[in-house]
Amino acid sequence: MGKSRTKRFKRPQFSPTGGSQAELAAAENGTEREDDDDGPAAELLEKLQHPSAEVRECACAGLARLVQQRPALPDLARRDAVRRLGPLLLDPSLAVRETAAGALRNLSACGGFEVCDDMVAKDIMTPLVALLRECSAGLDSNEMSAQKEKDRSGSCVENIANEAVNVLWNVCECSSRAVSIFNREGCLEVVIKYLSRFPTNVDLAVSVAYCLQTVTEDNPELLKSFRGSALQVLESAMLAPASSMAHVLLKTLVAGTVWNLKDVVPSKSQAEIINAVLKILSEVLEMDAGEVVIRLKEAETQRLKTAAEAEGTPENAGGGGSPEDGAMGETLPKGRGRRRTFVSDLLPPTDMELREATALLTAQQTALEIIVNMCCSEGPADEDEDKWEEELSSSDESEVFMEDALCEGAGQLLSPLCLSHEVHTALTSFLLPRKIFEKTAFPNSIAVDMCSRNPTWKPLIRKMNTVQCRALLCLQSLVSLLELEHLGGAPALQELAQHLSTLLFSRPDFAQHVDFLEAISSALRALLQTMASKNIPQCMTPDQLMMLCRAGIQSANVSVRVNVVSILGITGSVLAKEDGTLETLKTIGCSLLEVATKDPSLVVTGEALDALFDVFADGREAERASVQIRLLPALRELQPVFKMKIRKEGRGRYSPDQLCVLDNVKMNLRRFVAYQETVHRRLTA
Repeated sequence: MGKSRTKRFKRPQFSPTGGSQAELAAAENGTEREDDDDGPAAELLEKLQHPSAEVRECACAGLARLVQQRPALPDLARRDAVRRLGPLLLDPSLAVRETAAGALRNLSACGGFEVCDDMVAKDIMTPLVALLRECSAGLDSNEMSAQKEKDRSGSCVENIANEAVNVLWNVCECSSRAVSIFNREGCLEVVIKYLSRFPTNVDLAVSVAYCLQTVTEDNPELLKSFRGSALQVLESAMLAPASSMAHVLLKTLVAGTVWNLKDVVPSKSQAEIINAVLKILSEVLEMDAGEVVIRLKEAETQRLKTAAEAEGTPENAGGGGSPEDGAMGETLPKGRGRRRTFVSDLLPPTDMELREATALLTAQQTALEIIVNMCCSEGPADEDEDKWEEELSSSDESEVFMEDALCEGAGQLLSPLCLSHEVHTALTSFLLPRKIFEKTAFPNSIAVDMCSRNPTWKPLIRKMNTVQCRALLCLQSLVSLLELEHLGGAPALQELAQHLSTLLFSRPDFAQHVDFLEAISSALRALLQTMASKNIPQCMTPDQLMMLCRAGIQSANVSVRVNVVSILGITGSVLAKEDGTLETLKTIGCSLLEVATKDPSLVVTGEALDALFDVFADGREAERASVQIRLLPALRELQPVFKMKIRKEGRGRYSPDQLCVLDNVKMNLRRFVAYQETVHRRLTA
């Protein structure tokens, strides 16, 4: 009910330093060890002030590992780690600068929104911006020529810049204050200069592209700062040949940034820009990631075998040291919820094949998210929310006023997605609906098997599953927005419905895979709604429908529960117009009543009531079913409870647009009860 920020995928914590379970448990329970002052955090932070650059570097490296343990974060915050690490970004030693930036990068990545906001409050942006500028100047100097002039540790300007850009990206993603500082300090010019080095340093360019995609989103002040030279760099990176999967990822990310800049592009060039962006996304999605993973894994095995034979040592088919399973970050869809670090950042440079496979899967995930964002239109401006908040708080007892206000305003608050003519045309011309459909299939079983047998490749399984989930969410948007003929007509929708049903019910444990269940239930909801509006016969049997809904209603995920309740309503409203559906309608009605009366979320309760209104609004079978399941007495009993819960829980837990819709449901419930009283009198007379 209303838009919500896409959830943030974070890398699970793991313990490179091997902290004891007692330490972790104590930290989780909010207790401290008696010898806390002598713990690793205190010792490492003390060494940051050591006169030896080597000791300072080792301390920064230790902190970079320690911050990846969530229980360590409160202690580091209490000891003011950010203020003690910040000055080391400008340390005389390049190696210390790089490791200090790496520690701050991991802290900002693992700590999330609160830690990043705290970093900005503690003025991390001042030394960070200074470091970025020094690195930019260093790229042009003979004394510190990037990739060539290194200090004794092997650190170079571009490596330091890469770590610093990642810190910048992380804090800008989580803190609006950081974005404001980015704008004010003219950081755009610096990062564009880094991006221009994409032909020789694609890793740095990819980090910059992620940062740019974040800071250009909903940032009109920054968009005004884009000059022709900056746009030329973006164009060069976007249109350059892709010599590796890392370059494919770079082109995809830059395409996302260019999409964010569409409002500053002259109208006569908009169609050309949209075509260029979608052409790149189309090319990325056209690649068969499963086959690429198989080919790259086989290439790695052969390379390691050849190297082992040449050195006369036992073959190590597993590659270098590996992070634990799940050390891979994930990305969000709409908005700024993107992955925090590459798994490839945690791998030795020799694991080139795994880096390539990871880059391709990340590129495909990003491409799907960009398409979802293209399909989304913003609702009303945020400043309108305050007005609605005032209206809602002052009108609890004014049903008449709310009825008039909601009739006029609810449609604006929940405005449907829209698609411009240019985007609509480009999507269909590049056959993107078909390519997205193909990505909704389960990952290549051979690729999954190969990855499952190798610890360093095993995290790619989750990455492949994430691509599938993103494709399902992307499919949801397209089904809701494209015209029927652009989706292939009624036969194509029926084929798609059969495909989604097969995906769902071929996985007996689907209820345990929450991300998959949320994505496929969202796609099914949109598809069934479109089919119902076009009077296209649906293919799910009543048994399949109830199996999905029983599993979904028990889910802890609110979105899943909302989706399955809506699916029940859509299906029931179709069946209500047909003969011989009494028993199925009774089953659907009982399920919806149970959700409406027992679900702890008002959002789900409101959706269940909406579904009941749709199912039992009309039709002879629906009227008979409503009497037999005693719908009227149940709703009479629920009505005051629902009204009271909105008043007591609403303003503390739900957004203004959600409250607006809930009030609308409350009024519709009153009208529906009156209608049911009429039905009941007529049928029982």
